[in-house]
Amino acid sequence: MLEALALNVAVPVEPALVEGLPIREVTIAFHGETQVCTGPLLADVLAKLGAPAKGEVKGKALLTAVVVEARDGYRALFTLGELDPLLGRAPVVLADRCNGAALDEADGPFRLAIEGDQRGARSVRQVASLRLVAVE
Repeated sequence: MLEALALNVAVPVEPALVEGLPIREVTIAFHGETQVCTGPLLADVLAKLGAPAKGEVKGKALLTAVVVEARDGYRALFTLGELDPLLGRAPVVLADRCNGAALDEADGPFRLAIEGDQRGARSVRQVASLRLVAVE
């Protein structure tokens, strides 16, 4: 059974978390390399855990963010508004495959793939957990 996402509680990212979710394909390019990565939208993963979803991201939900943390402690923060496909400009995918192959130990088993980013700073590799935080 999946753990529900609550404020300030880290939820481990495991294969069961992405099961049954629609898969998106995005192209990322940085460091002179282009990759085509696939996985569900991070917004869909969060919705599966009970976070506000498409059409529900308004009011207080616009003051909520998700911290994506890697095994090595590297983190990136995204607001629910920028992740919502009805509000955000770029799809953020929790990828488990790039260029048709499963991610290796250096990148996987999950990484963020953000179409349109010119640098890979938010493309967290080795994603370990997700944590919702409220901004007051």
